[in-house]
Amino acid sequence: MPTAKQPFLRLTKYTAEEILTFLLFFTSGYLFLAALFLASPGELWRGFTKILVSPAGLVTDYFELVGIGSAMLNASVITLLTLLLIRGVKAKLSGVMVAAVFTMAGFAFFGKNLYNSTPIILGTLIYAKSVKQPFRNHLVAALFGTSLGPLVSEISFSMGLPLGRGVFLGCLMGLTIGYIIPVAAVRSMAFHKGFNLYNIGFTAGAVGTMVVSVMRGFGVTFEPQAIIAAGNNLSMESYLFVFFGLLLGLGILLNGGTLDGYGRVLKESGKAGTDFLDLAGLGLTLVNMAFLGALMTAYILFVGGELNGPAFGAIFTVLGFGAYGKHVANVLPITLGVFFMARIGHYDVTTTAVIFAATFGTALAPIAGTFGPLAGFLAGMVHLNLVANVGYLHGGMNLYNNGFSAGMVAAFLVPALESLHLSRKKGLNRDTLVPPR
Repeated sequence: MPTAKQPFLRLTKYTAEEILTFLLFFTSGYLFLAALFLASPGELWRGFTKILVSPAGLVTDYFELVGIGSAMLNASVITLLTLLLIRGVKAKLSGVMVAAVFTMAGFAFFGKNLYNSTPIILGTLIYAKSVKQPFRNHLVAALFGTSLGPLVSEISFSMGLPLGRGVFLGCLMGLTIGYIIPVAAVRSMAFHKGFNLYNIGFTAGAVGTMVVSVMRGFGVTFEPQAIIAAGNNLSMESYLFVFFGLLLGLGILLNGGTLDGYGRVLKESGKAGTDFLDLAGLGLTLVNMAFLGALMTAYILFVGGELNGPAFGAIFTVLGFGAYGKHVANVLPITLGVFFMARIGHYDVTTTAVIFAATFGTALAPIAGTFGPLAGFLAGMVHLNLVANVGYLHGGMNLYNNGFSAGMVAAFLVPALESLHLSRKKGLNRDTLVPPR
């Protein structure tokens, strides 16, 4: 992480990575304190253990299932264990790793838990051992691969199997998924050419579709979940904006008390993930994350949506990717495209599905960053229509449904946009040729 442009760091004995590490552990603590404030220890424990043995498919809102306090506790535990794992394998806190931490935290509000994530991570560890590579080289794939955690929960607890057999088969499925994900993710990047920031979301969608299709062939059915909380906007709004304010204040302080250099961040395309920690330093990265979190929260409130577990998941994920590829200028066209399509189409902008598309759909931010806001706007429109229909393929077992859809949107749109871009560039070159004298 560059430090030369961060005067505050020269006044302390701490490096940028040490400050970032403290901030991430603070995030886990912030979630934990909220949990203690919202419920008694007994209620927290009962809710936490219920999460471990509950269905986790889209959409299982832990705010509604067990209460906000227990959902906060689950997110705190997942965040803490993720950070301990990162430190344990001595992985670098890069931009993509920050994105992974906040994505793990976000989805711990709906769908992810300690039980259904652990086998997948262990499966990737086995893969790393089998190819004789350090586990830290594949840790990002392991963390994002937990998007298929609902399959572990589904097989373990929802198929009517004896508990022992269900747990065995569920964990075996998790280990298998974790082993496959690192290899498949590398191949997936070529499909969308780096224009989908949720590459493993696309990979998981493909793997989940294959697994669910086979299971359906044996008569297994997958019922969509619709466990969604409402009515918590006032308290949750305060909680979020205090957190964003802390990020913004620290970011500005680290950047010498100014926003100098942020314009450079806004000019980046974000393709294949731009590591803003390396590009702009910790201060401006935190500023960018704060702006993105506030933007997504403001959008949800503007359209009349609910700040529930799924909304927290979306906000935390976009905020995390503020360290890796996303910024206000390249996400806003995607969100506006989704909003416009919802208003002219047969969609309700206040529903969780449409809010997901408008927030998680910002995985397509590199399209806007590379080809311009109109292209991003179009991508958002196409994305909403596609994501509304692909969930059936994986039966709601891939939590990164929008990442799956975004990969297909990118694969469809990018060749056409590249062709138009090249044609326009050639046309401009012809127009500027000086005729021979």
